[in-house]
Amino acid sequence: MPNRLMQTLRLVTTWSLLLLIMMAGCDIPESWNPPYWPTPQSQVELMLELAQVTPNDIVYDLGSGDGRIVIAAASKYGARGVGIEIESKLVKASRQKAIEAGVSNRVLFVEQDMFEADISEATVVTLYLWENVNARLKPKLMEQLKPDTRIVTNTYKIPGWTPVKQIGKLYLYSLSLKSKTEGTSSSKN
Repeated sequence: MPNRLMQTLRLVTTWSLLLLIMMAGCDIPESWNPPYWPTPQSQVELMLELAQVTPNDIVYDLGSGDGRIVIAAASKYGARGVGIEIESKLVKASRQKAIEAGVSNRVLFVEQDMFEADISEATVVTLYLWENVNARLKPKLMEQLKPDTRIVTNTYKIPGWTPVKQIGKLYLYSLSLKSKTEGTSSSKN
């Protein structure tokens, strides 16, 4: 069976199982990480635009998959970037894609659990993770990120935080010094 078909079948099976669990009223176990589901390139562009990425930024993508967000940030905006991904084959593929895109000197891909990674250098963080995973990341984001770090989530919000801007199902959050002491995101509405 072709590799693409097997990947699609695994994703359909995973999502079907999760749907059954949720319909039964069960919580998704914390140990479950979202399956790799690539962000469409059009969404990648919008996420980076929403974050107003510049050459001065260091973009971290937690659960970076094939590296497309970090590579686009380096290619289009001249930013530096770090992809944190737990799947070794995706990290290898990301590194190869960065070489092919001519940005391997501006990006780094690390095979690591995002909950254990040091993200304190980030000025922009991108997430395409389930809401329960975003919730588990909140303490890390508050503890490690500097004030005015921009966080962009795709599809799933960060529970309890108010986005400062939204485009479709993309949400921009910004940490302020005040919000870091209160444990919330800032709202400039």
